[in-house]
Amino acid sequence: MSLKIIFKTEAISPVPTLLPPSGYAILSFWMFLITVFSVFNNSLVILVMFRNRLLFFSMNMLILSLAISDLLMTLCGSAIATVTNYYGQFFMGRELCMFQGFTVNYFGLVSLCTLTLLAYERYNIVCKPMGTFKVTTWRSTKGLLLVWLHCLFWAAAPLLGWSSYGPEGVQTSCSLAWEERTTVSYSYLIPYWFFCFLLPTGIIVYCYCHILISMKKLNLSVESQGGRSRHLENRRATCMVAAMIGSFFFCWLPYAIVSILVILIPDLHISPLLASMPAYLAKTSPIYNPIIFFLTYVLPEFYAAVLMLNRVLALGRYDQQVKTAVP
Repeated sequence: MSLKIIFKTEAISPVPTLLPPSGYAILSFWMFLITVFSVFNNSLVILVMFRNRLLFFSMNMLILSLAISDLLMTLCGSAIATVTNYYGQFFMGRELCMFQGFTVNYFGLVSLCTLTLLAYERYNIVCKPMGTFKVTTWRSTKGLLLVWLHCLFWAAAPLLGWSSYGPEGVQTSCSLAWEERTTVSYSYLIPYWFFCFLLPTGIIVYCYCHILISMKKLNLSVESQGGRSRHLENRRATCMVAAMIGSFFFCWLPYAIVSILVILIPDLHISPLLASMPAYLAKTSPIYNPIIFFLTYVLPEFYAAVLMLNRVLALGRYDQQVKTAVP
């Protein structure tokens, strides 16, 4: 029993001085800011969704799932990194290192696959309006269940011996052991990179390219007939999801590029600081989605409600003036 306790409390990082104390302090403060903003923003999205049932329809269930996965990723990733960078090493033991690597990997994959599902559903709505299917709550629930199970398979595999989790970069956070040069590791990392990044990316790019083409054709057709496009809501929702995807790629693409380079070029040497930069950039991804959600969805609805209220008040004042003017 005592040996087990010692094993859990043993620090993972054998070299806690890869950065000067000021460097770790900057990383700790940066992770603290990311944690605060992400927890506040994603919690606000979840609260608004549950308090306002008008927003709780099939497509917004995907937004809700995205906010939950982003929130959990922050609590398991950035929050822990705040503490470990403060101390300059991952001091929580090997088991907690594996736990952090698993959770950040899992919830990050869920976010990416949820964005993929959003793009696919939006593609069906815009490009196949006469299709036999209908976007329903049950359909969204089944899609999300498939996403979470698919990501669980890839995230849990290293815990069962197919590759592994370990410290990364400046040794204050944990992730997949990309630097392992074993057949077992390669047999996992290469299909993982394909199925968990390249394939979702391809689906997203395909869907949104066809969405833009279809919307352009539709607008041209409506305008040629002297009418006005009625697909403003679809365009706004498409812009919202596209902005989410763009911010996600901004955060995760450098990490994906560095990872595949490490796989394809075994002799490639990347300094710990340089290797940490994409990883810490990736940890900022959970703060963007709720901001985009509020800017493109909640604020327009709030603005419309304010305009409606002003019109009602103006109409009331007009009626009052008419009544007083009549003898």
